[in-house]
Amino acid sequence: MNISRLFEKEKIVFSFEIFPPKYETPIEIVYDTLEALGDLSPDYISVTYGAGGNSRDNRTCEVASIIKNKHKIEPLAHLTCIGSTKEDIKEILDDLKKNGVQNILALRGDKRDGEARVGDFRYASDLIEYIKSIGDFNVVAACYPEKHLDCNSIDDDVNNLKNKVDKGVGHLVSQLFFDNNSFYNFREKLTKKGINIPITAGIMPLTQKNQITKMANMCGAKIPSKYLKMIDKYENDKTALRDAGIFYATEQIIDLIANGVRGVHLYTMNNPVVARKISINMANIIK
Repeated sequence: MNISRLFEKEKIVFSFEIFPPKYETPIEIVYDTLEALGDLSPDYISVTYGAGGNSRDNRTCEVASIIKNKHKIEPLAHLTCIGSTKEDIKEILDDLKKNGVQNILALRGDKRDGEARVGDFRYASDLIEYIKSIGDFNVVAACYPEKHLDCNSIDDDVNNLKNKVDKGVGHLVSQLFFDNNSFYNFREKLTKKGINIPITAGIMPLTQKNQITKMANMCGAKIPSKYLKMIDKYENDKTALRDAGIFYATEQIIDLIANGVRGVHLYTMNNPVVARKISINMANIIK
């Protein structure tokens, strides 16, 4: 099923993201997470490309196949292209197709330390064009409300995004953010640029201080003073910090939906407890 068509219905599209374990870790470790998330009935579950987005192994396809064929939930398989040849990507696409995976989040990815080859793709837009040229896949793209770290300005980033959308992207999934105004300002820029496809807002609930700080630094997300005060107050009480983070994320989602956002993508960090608590909070809101 083409998950981008879910936005044609009169409902909020609610999805989760998980990541496969590192290659040396038994794959079974992710099974419990999938079992716990599956009965929450998300519209789809995205699977990151390897551990941390860098691991060149086939576990994304393996996990996506389990989501699709065992749990009967549509998967969104992440696929990065930097350092890859067209033959590399074609092999992965064939494997995904064989397992019934139709939806792909096309990403450039980060260059790995010590990797010399450039490959056949410089940007995610090159990957999108290639995927659309060889298979019947629904391609989804990432967007960055506070701009990609490698981009000089938000306007340049929006121009790059327009190029990706013009190549046939079905919908967009945003990087995480903690200030909804950043998302609304970004959405306005997209509208002015003629980008009118659905945008799913990426939300990451706070569970640990070092985790959220690391992720914010990695993606350039600004942390509002309100959020920092919450971290400072509860950092020595893990349960209170987790519950405060869930409350903050829930408030974010309520505000987003009230302002016309049609999709919410929860970065679960493979934590089904957090995903479940937020899903329960949203049960009477996301319909």
